[in-house]
Amino acid sequence: MKNKILPIFLSVFFLTIFFIFYKGLQTPNIYVPKTDIQKRIPIFEAEILDTVNKISSEDIFKENKFYLLNIWASWCLPCRDEHSLLISLNNQKDINIIGLNYKDSDLKANAWLEKHGNPYLFSIYDPRGDLAFDLGVTGAPESYLIINNQVVSHIQGEMNQRKWNSIFLPLIQQAKQGS
Repeated sequence: MKNKILPIFLSVFFLTIFFIFYKGLQTPNIYVPKTDIQKRIPIFEAEILDTVNKISSEDIFKENKFYLLNIWASWCLPCRDEHSLLISLNNQKDINIIGLNYKDSDLKANAWLEKHGNPYLFSIYDPRGDLAFDLGVTGAPESYLIINNQVVSHIQGEMNQRKWNSIFLPLIQQAKQGS
C-alpha cells in the first residue's frame, strides 16, 4: 500500500506545482503607469531658475489654458533626448511649456539651457526636489498635462512624438471641443 501512495502523492504534488507556474505565466506582471488622472495642482510658491523671483502656482496656471509641466535636469540623459520635441512644441500656440528643474545646480541648468535651447516660458527651480515630491515625481524626465488647474495626464520617462500624439494631444483636442 505504501508503494502506491508515494507515486500518487508525487504526481499530485508536481501537477499542483505545474498548474501554479502555468497560471503565473498566463498573467503578465508588466507595470503600466496610469497616464489618465484627475488631480488639482498643489498650491505652491517656488523660485524661478536664474532669478531671485518667486512665483506661485496660482500665478502660473490659468483657467482655459493648456500647460505642459516638464520635469528636467542637466544631469538627465533622457531629458536631452526629449528636448528637441519640447523645442518644436514651444512653437505651437496652444500649449505653454513650464519647466521644473529637478535636483540640479542653477549654474549647470542655465548652461544646459544655453547649449541646447530653452523651450520653457520659465523653469521653476527645485534643487532639493520638494515641489517635485509634492507633485508625485519619481525622477526626471516626467511630464504633466495641466488643463484648468487639473493634472489630466502624466507621463513618466521621456516624452516623444508618439506619446505626445497618442496621450496628450487627444486630451487637448477634447478640452478644446468642450470649451
